[in-house]
Amino acid sequence: MPLGSLRPTPLVEQAIAQLREQITGGHWPVGSKIPGETTLAKTLGVGRSTVREALRALSEAGLLRARQGSGVFVLATEPEEDWPTRLRRAEITDVYEVRMLVEVQAARLAAERRTPDDVTALRAAMRARRAAVPGADAAFVDADIDLHAVVVDAAHNPVLGSLFAEFRPVLRAGLIDMVELTGLREEDRGCGEAGHEELVEAVVHGDADAAGRALQAELAGTQARLRAL
Repeated sequence: MPLGSLRPTPLVEQAIAQLREQITGGHWPVGSKIPGETTLAKTLGVGRSTVREALRALSEAGLLRARQGSGVFVLATEPEEDWPTRLRRAEITDVYEVRMLVEVQAARLAAERRTPDDVTALRAAMRARRAAVPGADAAFVDADIDLHAVVVDAAHNPVLGSLFAEFRPVLRAGLIDMVELTGLREEDRGCGEAGHEELVEAVVHGDADAAGRALQAELAGTQARLRAL
């Protein structure tokens, strides 16, 4: 599809769309140098500032790369997916494997670093999870994830906290489906309460090895249920 003059509004979005079509359609192959700003502005019927903004957006999407003194080159034909998008597209069992790697270590750190405030928060989160067991599936899952989030927060590592926050929407959706499809709460009335109590007590008492083992066992059990769906 050849480039053509743009409609009045919105110019930048239209420029991005037309330039993207040239890239994804193979008109500008990967590795090729695209026309300069002046040429593109004239072809599209817009100012150079509009073209510059469109090129910046396509560069941020991973499609283009500017080389100092050489011009702008096509880097890829498909935009890069950001981390939240990749998580949403991933299989829940794959997400769980990564969750186990991240969260087991977080539990160990939490046992070593917990503060009195963390202990209070852990006890409160455990009570909330216990109270949610007879309720709706979504409320129970939220209370369960809240407890795990408190454990991660007690590790006092902002990177771990950010990672868990990214996992949370995907975990929530997958766990709600699991609870509904497996009849977990009919099979296990406590919904893993003993294991979570063990985790909380290990963190509270500063036993990193016990905290890691308790969480590893709990997450492995849930992962097995997810794989069985």
